[in-house]
Amino acid sequence: MADTSTKKAILEAVDLCKTYSNESVQQHVIKNLNLKIYEGDFTVIMGNSGSGKSTLLYSLSGMDRPTLGQVRYGDEDISQYSNDKLAVFRRNHCGFVFQQNYLNDTMSALDNVMVSGLLVTKDRQALAARAKDLLTKVDMTEQDWRKFPTQLSGGQQQRVAVVRGVINKPEILFADEPTGALNSQNTENVLDILTELNNEGQSIVMVTHTIKAAERGNRVLYLADGVVKDEIDLTGTEGAERHKKLKDFLSEMGW
Repeated sequence: MADTSTKKAILEAVDLCKTYSNESVQQHVIKNLNLKIYEGDFTVIMGNSGSGKSTLLYSLSGMDRPTLGQVRYGDEDISQYSNDKLAVFRRNHCGFVFQQNYLNDTMSALDNVMVSGLLVTKDRQALAARAKDLLTKVDMTEQDWRKFPTQLSGGQQQRVAVVRGVINKPEILFADEPTGALNSQNTENVLDILTELNNEGQSIVMVTHTIKAAERGNRVLYLADGVVKDEIDLTGTEGAERHKKLKDFLSEMGW
């Protein structure tokens, strides 16, 4: 278990429950779950298929509402926000990267990033400078900026999606299987970008089903039957030691 005594909690789930109803059948996906997300952590959520990983991520980020319980940001329960207020919260405090990049095919790579930034600031000059700087950092050339998504490789598209996710300097970047549709080389590239962002102080919450991706986190939670069964702190480990520690943990969890 990680030592969290000196860390600042950004989000907190309190007795969180999420139930889906289909006619007379109820599926309890999240069950009285309690969890804190800490500033500066690269938190990874793992678990078998159907364990509630993505549901938890969507609930924490305000993309979905819990059935019961709270998601607290500071002194406020964001799950009680109106839809409009929740949209403003996500826009101002959260960034998102998904397995599918959801880029607009009628816009250039640069414009895909810019359009998200313009939701927060009207300073186009400063925004363009930040967008170009970020795109350069993820090895996108000026020629690439002008291309439409269909002219880019899958790995390049996902790099643009990551930049779009952090253009507004979010407190938390939520990533749901961000490398799930990529080949091995592009997977490494995107994970390297996320690791670098975290090293620069970006808080990240990522859902993944692979050890390769999970090793990038410093805190790994294992979800089972809608609750956090256990977690492991990988801080201070690297390479083969980190891999073995995580693999042994996942084996204990029955993964």
